Amino acid sequence: MALNSTPTWRALTAHTATPLPHLRDMFAADPERFKRFSVSFDGWLLDYSKQRVSTETMSLLGALWQSADVHGWITRMRTGEAINNTEARAVGHTWLRAPLPRPEVSAVLTQMRHFCEAIHSGTWKGATGATITDIVNIGIGGSDLGPRMVTQALNAHAVPNMHVHYVANLDSADLSMKLKGLDPARTLFIVCSKTFTTQETMQNATSARTWLVGALGELAVSKHFVAVSTNLEAVAKFGIDPANAFAFWDWVGGRYSLWSAVGLSTALAIGYANFEQILAGAAAMDEHFFTAPVGENLPALLGLLQVWNTSFLGAPTQAILPYSQSLELLPRHLQQLEMESNGKRVDRSGNDLVSPACPVMWGEPGTNGQHAFYQLIHQGGRLIPCDFIAVKVPDYDLPGHHAKLLSNCFAQSEALMRGKTLAEAQEESSAELAPYKVFPGNQPSTTLLMPAITPYSVGQLVAMYEHKVFVAGCLWDINAFDQWGVEYGKQLAARLLPIIEGKASAELDSSTAGLIAASKIGT
Repeated sequence: MALNSTPTWRALTAHTATPLPHLRDMFAADPERFKRFSVSFDGWLLDYSKQRVSTETMSLLGALWQSADVHGWITRMRTGEAINNTEARAVGHTWLRAPLPRPEVSAVLTQMRHFCEAIHSGTWKGATGATITDIVNIGIGGSDLGPRMVTQALNAHAVPNMHVHYVANLDSADLSMKLKGLDPARTLFIVCSKTFTTQETMQNATSARTWLVGALGELAVSKHFVAVSTNLEAVAKFGIDPANAFAFWDWVGGRYSLWSAVGLSTALAIGYANFEQILAGAAAMDEHFFTAPVGENLPALLGLLQVWNTSFLGAPTQAILPYSQSLELLPRHLQQLEMESNGKRVDRSGNDLVSPACPVMWGEPGTNGQHAFYQLIHQGGRLIPCDFIAVKVPDYDLPGHHAKLLSNCFAQSEALMRGKTLAEAQEESSAELAPYKVFPGNQPSTTLLMPAITPYSVGQLVAMYEHKVFVAGCLWDINAFDQWGVEYGKQLAARLLPIIEGKASAELDSSTAGLIAASKIGT
């Protein structure tokens, strides 16, 4: 039976037939609304009282959780069943951060720890005998966004005199700008590619290798390149000692891989002990997700609310709004995590979904976003659910900043909830100007209040959103762990490359042929 034909789905659809009161009216009618619709865990607070939900809504969503057998899917994931059915793979990213890791995971973590100690102590030296001061991580997608985001988030915990850079884009400007000012004798490259064949990564790695060899010679490669890969033959052919290749496995999806050796750049940036704390925080969130009742379960509530807003209220997008500059890259990471996971058109059985599953994810840190796109959220007439993320204790505490930051965060969620009526606008403005100052309000939001920006809490944050995506995928009955939509464009690019290079010809549509012709220098 299609999910949207189940009794629980039909009950939620019927529930929307009678719209709930405006959020400001629900708060006025229920002084206990915040207490009723917020939960705490390990110093965290999740306030979803500003979502368009009632007690009945949450009860119906809880029934949807049961009918979708989310607990059963959790068990199947944890026990290694191949729940990624289209690729016949288990989904094991939580195994990477388990308190008692699997033997193969433990071996790689030990290898990472020893390598970090060698770099940080200076016992690992480059080809000229100089110590390493700059790390360049070359990867793309999950081999870039996750570790890049976490490394920036934890800059306050950075190892002194250790500088970590990230290169992902195939555009040569990305690598060229990162190499400017670097000393080849003090630079180490990490090439992150499971197969060691990813086009963007390998082109950047090859160009970086040329840059290094031009300065230090061919024999320097083995002292300035390491790999995160399982293709040891290709690693050795590149000039990297296979002993300096860090493995990860096909049960780790790229967007879930920052907990693996893909996180080596992060461990080098903040120290291996802090990397262990990231894993510990994620493991704590795993345990919470696996055991907490649905009504007290942070990832479960986030997933249920996303499905409610997307599939029943019709919201096409969702904004991620961290009020922390350190979390600047979180919206980008969640774009990949959510849209690559749940941006699907068919269910697990291959049947067309009746409506789109995943909203478009986007966002920007506050307060920057307030001076960019908040105007549209407030008065643009679109339903845009928002996740506000705030921090109790700042990682950089300059006097006068943090209280103002929090006041802006809380004020924005209040304004989106409350709005401003025409009568209220007329009290402060002329009759002519008042219509321009009306705010509809009733814009749903959730506020997550974190204890602090620490390795432990950042591990919790990322794991929480990973599990939220899993929950939403279960509720939509889709496989959140394959990514066939990524592959098609790659296939066509491989077909077009020799044509653009003038080495082959083929019959093309008129637009593609015209663009290739116009791209030639001199045309």
